[in-house]
Amino acid sequence: MNRTGSAVAIVGVLIVAGGTIMLASWQQQSAPAAKTAAAKQPEGKAVTADQGFNQAPLPDSEFGKVAATGKLIFDNPARYAANYVGNSLTCSNCHLESGTKAGSAPLWAAWMAYPAYRSKNHHVNSFQERLQGCFRFSMNGKAPPLGSPELVALESYAWWLAKGQALDPNAPGRGFTRLAKPALPADYARGEQVYTQRCALCHAQDGSGQQDNRGNMTFPALWGEKSFNWGAGMGSIKNAAAFIRANMPYSQGNTLTTQQAWDVALFMDSQDRPQDPRFTGSVAETREKYHHSASSMYGKEVNGSVLGSASPPPGGRLNNKDDKH
Repeated sequence: MNRTGSAVAIVGVLIVAGGTIMLASWQQQSAPAAKTAAAKQPEGKAVTADQGFNQAPLPDSEFGKVAATGKLIFDNPARYAANYVGNSLTCSNCHLESGTKAGSAPLWAAWMAYPAYRSKNHHVNSFQERLQGCFRFSMNGKAPPLGSPELVALESYAWWLAKGQALDPNAPGRGFTRLAKPALPADYARGEQVYTQRCALCHAQDGSGQQDNRGNMTFPALWGEKSFNWGAGMGSIKNAAAFIRANMPYSQGNTLTTQQAWDVALFMDSQDRPQDPRFTGSVAETREKYHHSASSMYGKEVNGSVLGSASPPPGGRLNNKDDKH
């Protein structure tokens, strides 16, 4: 792509945390891009969604049809990308309002960030490769092939939301709103209390979520066989705490204290879930290789059990073609 000139449209992407998509598009400007990193945003501050994404209706064209399919996949991947999804989560569970809400890893704020090097797999990732990771980890499924209709549709939807935005790889609202460290170390017992009082009504006391009378998930499973697997970004306490503080309980973001967000994030990420698909056969080795972080509970002992030692295999419903839910 020719990048000369003062207004050349360019695209790129980023997907974080729970392993779903964020994005932003930009135009190359003669003036330098803003340098304020998302990580330096004041705690609890984020631009509103209407400041950051293209709100025009999708065009009535072949491109518009593909981008519209991308939105359908984003909001209901288990239906519209069923061959690659092993659970009942949606991209919109973590990237709220169909990927448009600032502070919940919005698509419009990440589009320009790929290709990029990722320490998670030690090479430069394209946007589509990053999306593949979301299917593999957050959706507990398998990666659609590069160039597949599903990935092209998601990429088209991301590009449309970002269209017309100023180039800024650290756009305000990107990722999850910065969260201060807690005054006290995160605590399981306090987190369980917060969960019971503020989260269980929607997500169930056992973390299994809720279904409507047709079997569709209305509130996502936070742990267990139908949730994201150990490789997902939301398995990071740091990521989960930032998301929870800014966005949960649903429609009541910023009502939990910083301490409560850290505590309940640790509690949630101290529950078992599907195995990391990169599992080497040894929990200790897998932790050392992929989870060597204070923000991961994988391989740690909680309530007498080493997390990951009894995890169900990754793949979920893809392991059982008769599972309709």
